[in-house]
Order: sequence, then structure tokens, then C-alpha cells
Amino acid sequence: MLEVKNLFAGYGSADVICNISFSAGRGESLCVLGPNGCGKSTLLKSIARIIDYRGAVTMNGDDISSVTRKELAKKIALLSQNAQVFFPYTVYETVSMGRYAYLQGFLKNPCAEDKSIVKDILTKLDIWDIKDRMIDELSGGTLQRVFLARTLAQTPDLILLDEPANHLDLKHQIELLDFLKSWVKENNKTLIGVFHDLNMARLFGDTAIVLDNGTIAANGKIDEVLNSKIINKVYGIDISVFMRRSFEVWK
Repeated sequence: MLEVKNLFAGYGSADVICNISFSAGRGESLCVLGPNGCGKSTLLKSIARIIDYRGAVTMNGDDISSVTRKELAKKIALLSQNAQVFFPYTVYETVSMGRYAYLQGFLKNPCAEDKSIVKDILTKLDIWDIKDRMIDELSGGTLQRVFLARTLAQTPDLILLDEPANHLDLKHQIELLDFLKSWVKENNKTLIGVFHDLNMARLFGDTAIVLDNGTIAANGKIDEVLNSKIINKVYGIDISVFMRRSFEVWK
């Protein structure tokens, strides 16, 4: 469904990611891994066309560079790790903004289908009961779920999440990632998520790419990638030894 070919992107005159190529299919959850500063967030921003890039990003064979911004919002949604509150809308109003690309005409009210989609997502993310709360009153974890609900309300083919479990406690991280993986498969969508926690990536991902200094160091099935010697080289430690030592503490 998604194909990225020879992608270069960065800021100013400096490229942060160089010659990136990979693909992702429908129903697939792909994890983007790598140390700080390797280009993970830059990759998501370029796919979402937030920053300029060189190369090709195609969805279902169509190059996204020629798609209008409004039509692109129906195809791709991005939730960044630093989503901010600029105006104190209610939870319901915030999530309803995800339907903006589908509204016909200026200041058009949401239709019955829009309202049904918003209610369904609020219910599934367990935030329907706070739909009338102002978002500037919410904790960081709850606010993250609201912004995720807004992202899902766009019903895009491709969802890009930068640290999707950011601000959540362990229980809600697991519940959220389980929900996302099921949602992607049930709705035949594609999800690309940036992760720092390799344990969460292993539980969540079907496939993974590992970035190292802006290039792909590994690409494949999640277990194969995380068990490879390349992961140790990229992170500069023996990951498996560290994980086993950590789990020994819990025995």
C-alpha cells in the first residue's frame, strides 16, 4: 500500500535521512527504531509531506506529491510526540476536527456519519464519558488518547505515530498498543510507529526498520530485526544480555 523509494529529507541544506527505501502493506504495523537523532521523526514528517523531501512516496501506486493537502488528510494522518493544546476545545470538539477533510463547504456541520465515527472512536478509547471536558484540564496521558482519537477519526489509509504510548502508564500503554494493532488489522489500514521501547515494539510490530545515522541498518520481520547483531551495533550495547539481566530482577 505504501512504498518509499530513495527518500532524502532534512532541514535547511542538511539531509537527516538519506536514500531510504521500504514498503508496508495493508493490515501491517511497522515499527521505526533507532537511537536518538537517527532520523525517525524526520522520516514520518517527510512521508506526511510536512517537510520537503527528494525521492518518491506512493500510496496504492499514486505519488502523494501531487495530492492536495485536504485529500492527503484522507489518506495519511500523523500524531507527533509533542502534540500541544493551543485552544481549550472540548474532547468531543477536538476529536471531531479529525473529520474536517470530509466536510463539504466552509463551516459545514458534521453529518450523521461523522458523528457516528467520532462516537465510536471515543467509546473504543474509553473517553466517551469525558467528551464534554475541556482538553486543557486533562492529564498528559488522557490528552494523548484524545489526540490519538482525533487521528483515527480521519479514517486514513496510513497512520503515522511518533511515540504513540508517550505519557501513558504501563497498563494504558499495553491496552493502547493492543487496540491499535487490532484496529489496523480489522480496518485493513497501515500503521508506522516510532518506538524507543524495544519491548513494546516487539509486542506491537509485525515488521521493523532500524535507522542509524539517517540510513536503514536493518529491515524485516520484527523478531528477525530485534534478534540480529545489527541492533547491538546500532544501539552500542548487547540488547539481549541487557534484557535478560533486567528480567532476572523480577524473578
